[in-house]
Amino acid sequence: MARHAETAQKLRIDEQAATRYIGIAILALIIWRVITVGLAEGYPTSFWISQALNGMVLGGVYALVALGYTLVYGILFMINFAHGEVMMLGGIAGFFALQFAQGQGWMEGPWLVVVVALLFIMLIGMVTSVLIGMTLERLAYRPLRQAPRLVPLISAIGASLFLQYSVLLIFGVSPHSYRKPALISGGLRLGNVFIPYTGAIIFITSVLLMLALYFIIQRTKLGRAMRAVAEDRSTAALMGVDVDAVIVVTFMLGSALAGAAGVMLGFHNTVVKFNSGFMPGLKAFTAAVLGGIGNIPGAMFGALVLGLIEAIGPSALGIPTEYKDVIAFTLLVLILIFRPSGLFGEVLSEKKA
Repeated sequence: MARHAETAQKLRIDEQAATRYIGIAILALIIWRVITVGLAEGYPTSFWISQALNGMVLGGVYALVALGYTLVYGILFMINFAHGEVMMLGGIAGFFALQFAQGQGWMEGPWLVVVVALLFIMLIGMVTSVLIGMTLERLAYRPLRQAPRLVPLISAIGASLFLQYSVLLIFGVSPHSYRKPALISGGLRLGNVFIPYTGAIIFITSVLLMLALYFIIQRTKLGRAMRAVAEDRSTAALMGVDVDAVIVVTFMLGSALAGAAGVMLGFHNTVVKFNSGFMPGLKAFTAAVLGGIGNIPGAMFGALVLGLIEAIGPSALGIPTEYKDVIAFTLLVLILIFRPSGLFGEVLSEKKA
């Protein structure tokens, strides 16, 4: 038995070494390609700065959605694949709130009125996403809480498709167009670098919301209850923690962030439709895995890294921009192969691990 154990241990060590060498070879190949393309194309510095800024904006959106994934995973140990649709519905609600604000003439008023109107639109999007998230938790996930892990995952995929095609049937396939008020149209030009106002707002707001969430998790009584439930649900319940309430609040927090992302992305891209949340949802899941699933700072960092890679990658590798999704999901595959715990490592209880 001891000899077999030693042989198995040696095989595992050999496999890990082989995987490490393959990873180093792939990284060296990517670096060689980036250097070769950079020397051949000769892009100016302003081009790379502009691409990096676009990546930071994308990363901010992915981070808000990825935090919802990582919060739910940390407590329920499941992937809520309907989270992208929660973001999309927040964007749809924000569009109708924008239509109402325009009808009232708020978007053409003084700058203070416009700011209040924009906050109102974001609030409507966040509240809508919160209601959708709570409904999903109550109807699609709570009855399956004790089921095998695959069952809630299938339920989440079904909920995602249900929400997508419900919006398609109700609102149609045509995209809904956001019309930016003059206050946030245009942008700043620093030399040859252009920074759109909506991009700057997305990044700053995303950082503020992420810091607020981190403060809630680390410094409040609610955060302690959430961490206790994530560590051991049964023991937390015995200590007087209302587990169901904590799980509902977790969905509410994640959904509120997704709703804010949906509204801001609507203003930035100017359109939202029934499948607007599908791809950002998958990218946010990739970001959560990249940073370390269940790890809140990891989700933030992973989202920013993914946004930068997606924005800079095609130009750096000398491939068409249309392949940016291929780069993102290739990164997901590589992370799962070479570092499945993510860059920051997973944050799981011993019981779950």
